[in-house]
Amino acid sequence: MPELTSLTAHAAAALLRAREVSSRELTEAALERIGAVDGRVHAFLTVTAENALAQADAADQRRAAGEDGELLGVPVALKDVLITDGVRTTCGSKMLEHFVAPYRGTVVGKLFDAGAVMVGKTNMDEFAMGSSTENSAYGATHNPWDLQRVPGGSSGGSAAAVAAGEAVYALGSDTGGSIRQPAALCGVVGMKPTYGRVSRFGLVAFASSLDQIGPFTRDVRDTALVLNAICGHDACDATSAPVAVPDFTAQLEAGVRGLRIGVPKEYLPPDLDAGVRGCVDDALAALEAQGAHIERDVPLPSTGAALAVYYIIAPSEASANLARYDGVKYGFAYQEGAGMWDNMEKTRGMGFGAEVKRRIMLGTYALSSGYYDAYYLKAQKVRTVIRREFDAAFAQYDALVAPVTPTPAFKIGEKADDPYAMYLNDVFTLPVNIAGLPGISVPCGFVAAGASELPVGLQIIGKPFDEGTVLRVARAYEQTADWSSRTPPL
Repeated sequence: MPELTSLTAHAAAALLRAREVSSRELTEAALERIGAVDGRVHAFLTVTAENALAQADAADQRRAAGEDGELLGVPVALKDVLITDGVRTTCGSKMLEHFVAPYRGTVVGKLFDAGAVMVGKTNMDEFAMGSSTENSAYGATHNPWDLQRVPGGSSGGSAAAVAAGEAVYALGSDTGGSIRQPAALCGVVGMKPTYGRVSRFGLVAFASSLDQIGPFTRDVRDTALVLNAICGHDACDATSAPVAVPDFTAQLEAGVRGLRIGVPKEYLPPDLDAGVRGCVDDALAALEAQGAHIERDVPLPSTGAALAVYYIIAPSEASANLARYDGVKYGFAYQEGAGMWDNMEKTRGMGFGAEVKRRIMLGTYALSSGYYDAYYLKAQKVRTVIRREFDAAFAQYDALVAPVTPTPAFKIGEKADDPYAMYLNDVFTLPVNIAGLPGISVPCGFVAAGASELPVGLQIIGKPFDEGTVLRVARAYEQTADWSSRTPPL
């Protein structure tokens, strides 16, 4: 029998179905692994061992009664931005250090209904604002491939948990690359579905027009299985799209023969890391060898403006969303001030970290009187241009392929004092959020960095609500190389 902590979800489900292993055994193995390695990785903020074992026993009972399901009894980790009743949800912030919600989010409910076993809540950049998981109020997460390096962010804890074998799969949120970027840096599969495909009810908001929940998994089939469970219209979320949800596994093995795949020239700049470029070039050659028609130098001319557009729209929405943390209703509250306004000021000053305060100030400025038209309104207009450029590209191509990140994982602290350098880590991912498109990161190789080998991710971008084609291309590439079977040297 394979090592229980290295199983994919579909392999685990097969063992459970054959009665070769129980959910309790899978869960105990995951909890044991967390105990063994998480002191070094710090993927988790809260480990829910007692609840997990109870859920595992319930899943075993459901299977004994004849119920089946691909996620029934399989351990999962949830990013600590997903509201979970009875378990604290901190968003990586002192502001919500002791917050326990009285309800569960829609996606969490869908997973629990499917019989998932939650082993814990994972670390993240505070309120999902960051690209390295160094901005957590509870300490940085470490990349399992090199503990001196970042796992990416903001969903770094979820990516690291899957890479380190601490959970079979995990959920994260992606506002500007926060699933795809850490998936690439940790060598796992990570997908951002189309905006509106997955309910955001119960996702603590960062930027409401950009946020989307998605999975981290060990292979592409698992991603499809998780999407089957979590996608769908939700009346509790006004931005949830009332569109049918297909079986995302249906096209997985269709291959890429005859598909038209474009490579945006703006995503392969001259200063792209040579190792990343080499891995992406090899992946393109592998897809071409399988019969895909690859066309390079596809123009997306407004890509260079996407970073500025994102860092006006996202902070503006964040400044509005985070106004609710005032020390009055819930969360951290400073109460020793001279009066209400002093208490509120100190609550926000002491409860938020530096990056969150930076983005609140950026957003408040962009929305302020006299600057709204010059910044926020103009950014929204350029957002429309970016979306139209993608539409034009997808009139000719079935999918677009590009790098996920400009470089492999960088060292912890290397960019912490340079916000602009940190923001550039998402330069290839945030246009997808601006346009509301689906995108996936799939492992496509490793590059040497000193004594370490660091993963590289291949990004596949699709048309709105065409996750099926994205998964199809990702699966076809995945079969040409065995990158997903490699595990970190923990």
